[in-house]
Amino acid sequence: MKQEIIRYMHNAMSIHSIEAFGKIRGVLSQNRRTVYFVRALGISTGYTEEILKLDRTMLQQMREGRTVYKRISTPPPMPTAQEADYYAGCFQKWLDCQRKRVDTKMTVQSTGLPEALGRALAETLGQYRLAKPGVSETIEKNFAVKLLYWFDLAVNDLFAGQQWSEKSSIKLAVHNITKEQEYLFYYLLTLVGADVLLLQSKADIALSASLKELSSELVLGSYGDVEIPAFSPAFSIEEAQQPAIAVNTMYQPAESGVGSNSGSIRMVIPERPAKKQTQPNAAALQNSPLPSAAVSVQMPPHTSQRAPRTEKSFEQLALLASSVVMITIHDSTGKPIGSGSGIMIGRKGYILTNSHVACGGKFYTVKIEDDENSYRTDEMIKYNQVLDLAMIRIDRSLNPLPVYKGAQKLVRGQKVVAIGSPLGLFNSVSDGIISGFRSIDHVGMIQFTAPISHGSSGGAVLNMYGEVIGISTAGFDDGQNINLAVGYEFINMFIKGFE
Repeated sequence: MKQEIIRYMHNAMSIHSIEAFGKIRGVLSQNRRTVYFVRALGISTGYTEEILKLDRTMLQQMREGRTVYKRISTPPPMPTAQEADYYAGCFQKWLDCQRKRVDTKMTVQSTGLPEALGRALAETLGQYRLAKPGVSETIEKNFAVKLLYWFDLAVNDLFAGQQWSEKSSIKLAVHNITKEQEYLFYYLLTLVGADVLLLQSKADIALSASLKELSSELVLGSYGDVEIPAFSPAFSIEEAQQPAIAVNTMYQPAESGVGSNSGSIRMVIPERPAKKQTQPNAAALQNSPLPSAAVSVQMPPHTSQRAPRTEKSFEQLALLASSVVMITIHDSTGKPIGSGSGIMIGRKGYILTNSHVACGGKFYTVKIEDDENSYRTDEMIKYNQVLDLAMIRIDRSLNPLPVYKGAQKLVRGQKVVAIGSPLGLFNSVSDGIISGFRSIDHVGMIQFTAPISHGSSGGAVLNMYGEVIGISTAGFDDGQNINLAVGYEFINMFIKGFE
């Protein structure tokens, strides 16, 4: 069956404000898709708050699975010689296939995206030639190499993954670009379905008449200098769903499955059909910890001394593996496409894992130690892409692990034990120490040395009392025993009401 080619129509409606840019949605009808490419010129009254409001609105919509969004304040970098060689090869393959598709490190993850990017590249280079008559083939090739490199590097979190389609809602705000080639790069993004807002507060970009006509103008006020806080997808943690960590995730694809974790990637949550979410009951809410600032409650004096906690031996900690599960991810045909780990956190079937694990398929099978049964579920309770956390539920009573409440701060050198299913090896146990604390895309991470491998994502990182202090989420292939976990503070916030 011949694939229908989608044509993009720019700026079908006028954009009169930054807020309107956030609200408007492109429409796909009769093989035509409307997209928006807007230059917002100058500074309006309340300019900073308008932009931060746009961030909040977009992050809320990401939480609801309605869009993906980011705001960029730095220009894309130039490729190294090695990177340029790789993308020159991608460009040559594009020429060899009559400019029908572009296969890069990222586009291979999405059905239809290589073809859409191939058409977008042809259109963008055509506009480049119109603006620069007589440009040499070498210069055009070098520009194409930059476009492909920027696409993989700068906006991979917007387009990566199998969730991309011609209907996808993708929005991008960019501060003060100055170069024609950058402008054409963002034009290229509109040709694969992105709405782009260029926030030109300092000056409009110098362009030929033909290139300027590709975008519409939104005059906000006079030009000037204004300091805008950097985009922080975690500034509203409980609502934000912005893509997470630019390091190698420990999700293990099946050998015959799609995708690869051989390089650093960003995982993006695919759009999922609306499901009825399981809500915590009143008793669970009453038993959940209140925020420290929520209410002041007078507690009766202690009449007896609480028994001190005692550290467990490694053998005792290893027995807690019965509360860590192995999750197999399946596609719509039932084929296994990967595996990860999960932590029992609620007696009524609630399992905590990573969002990049849980959102990679259509349903899951869960394997529990000392249980011959496998539990199939497609019940996604909630997920948060900022934190790379997700919660699924199975129809079984569970024995959950306690999550550390933060009686004392974690410190470097503190002993830890990691439990997970690396490379599909069910519930492997390893020990190490906390080696540091890192911030990855504004999310605090625990760096630890207990060995983990692909497939360990979603596994438990325990202190010596058997409490969950983190959930394994990522590691560096090039660094021995350099692994990361999302900390207990974020876990407690995420699972509140479901323990």
